[in-house]
Amino acid sequence: MSVLGFLEWLASTHYSVALHESLYMYPLVESTHVLALTWFVGLAVILDLRLLGLTLRQVPVSEVTRRLLPWTKAGFAVMIITGLLLFYAIPVRNYQNIFFRIKVVMLILAGINVWVFHNRTERSVAQWDMDPVTPRGARIAAIVSLTLWAGIVVAGRMIAYNWFDCDIQPQPDFINWAAGCTVPPR
Repeated sequence: MSVLGFLEWLASTHYSVALHESLYMYPLVESTHVLALTWFVGLAVILDLRLLGLTLRQVPVSEVTRRLLPWTKAGFAVMIITGLLLFYAIPVRNYQNIFFRIKVVMLILAGINVWVFHNRTERSVAQWDMDPVTPRGARIAAIVSLTLWAGIVVAGRMIAYNWFDCDIQPQPDFINWAAGCTVPPR
């Protein structure tokens, strides 16, 4: 079975249909997703701005991380759970949405950025913890994080628009390819 075939089956399941067609549950899940996103991104921005030396310069980076990380992880968990539910409600449309695909790529890149920061740059935090200007690697991680999360927010918002939905044809071959549309040859 292909990915698209699986997602078509998933979209036809009782719970997927019920969630998507729910008068209250779908908007509640979507609103919770947006609130969790603001919670997570807001805290991540505070840490990124500290890494850039633009805020909380008298507070050690390790202290900012220690205080924010548990809350950031909680916001991320809620954001992921609600995001998966939103995908589950309309899996085919999301899968074939070019903005959803862009968002997923940026989420993966953001995850790699966090992994690299925590496994490389942050290991030496004791040496630069109180420095108002952090090492180049920390600043790069912060800039990459800010850029990716801004892009994720914009791409996530764009998912709602159907400019490039597969059922709107004709559209450029590149868009059909990027969105995974299966259209008959012209």
